[in-house]
Amino acid sequence: MPPAPPIGPAPAPVATAPASVPVAVAPAPGTATVAPVSAPAAGTPAPGTGHAFGTFGELLQGALPGPDGDFLVTFPLARWATAVFHPAPAGRNVHVVPAHKRKSRRVAEAVLAALGESGGGLLELGGDLPEGKGMASSSADLVATVRAVGAAYGRTFGPARTEAFLRGVEPADGVMYDEVVCFHHRAVRLGRRLGTLPPLAVVAHDEGGQVDTVAHNRSAGTIGTAERHEYARLLDRLAGAVATGDLPAVGEVATRSAELNGRRRARAGLAELRALCREVDGHGLVLAHSGTLLGVLLDAHDPELDAKTRHVRAGCAPLGGEVSVHRALGAGDDWAPGPRPAVPAGPTLHRRET
Repeated sequence: MPPAPPIGPAPAPVATAPASVPVAVAPAPGTATVAPVSAPAAGTPAPGTGHAFGTFGELLQGALPGPDGDFLVTFPLARWATAVFHPAPAGRNVHVVPAHKRKSRRVAEAVLAALGESGGGLLELGGDLPEGKGMASSSADLVATVRAVGAAYGRTFGPARTEAFLRGVEPADGVMYDEVVCFHHRAVRLGRRLGTLPPLAVVAHDEGGQVDTVAHNRSAGTIGTAERHEYARLLDRLAGAVATGDLPAVGEVATRSAELNGRRRARAGLAELRALCREVDGHGLVLAHSGTLLGVLLDAHDPELDAKTRHVRAGCAPLGGEVSVHRALGAGDDWAPGPRPAVPAGPTLHRRET
């Protein structure tokens, strides 16, 4: 029997815009764009679409010695945010759907100003990245917004310019880079490029609830000098491991990062998932440091992946919450939305959260 498609929440629905504005539904990854209800007026730019991938937490997150040392190392995931921007040159404001995505509206306004455009428009956001789980949904929305507004006016922006648009809006992940990167998320600034990894699968346990990334960053405890030096050593080791495709070393660094984070924010299930990881000979654990997810890293091409996935699922049952399976973006992948190789999943396990 062929493996089932990856598990995850269904793409978020895009709400209906006012009747006076042409509407195009932001597509789920791999689907075609729906044409506007009515064609734009003569001389009005056509809608622009942008995408940005999310992450499964971080391979490493902490602080380095010296000022502005807060950093994270991205773990790109084959799930995306989608933005569609409908320009309204005669308008004065940018309207965003869903309405609570006010930071994306601010970024859209900043891009319009940089383009010398005084009009407004409608910004629609969708995709399949749940909020508050540690999957970089907010950062992906913002990057997709930059790309969508630029596309409407025939412009593209590189990663550094995209950083500038996001800087000052909120701490952000480095999802504007199509590779694993060390990123200073509070300063919204690239630290160093690390490269890509062989394809990995993640069997994830969600402890439930949501975490506000901005609030989490404000309340994060101080990291002492000794730990900062340990994080520096871990980053150097991780950089070497990514460069050589050393997945066991990647897993060891990611597991240590989860352990260090546990000193500041207890994570239910850490001991249980560590034991499960050993039982299936996994590479290690990967944590959403400011989210609700903790996962076991497995080789996506492991011939025993189905059996190992079932074992981890069964072992997570006593923890409650929800279990899901994801595929990371790796070497050889097209980092734009589209059909992805399936990872074994089976039915989603919906359990009462504890």
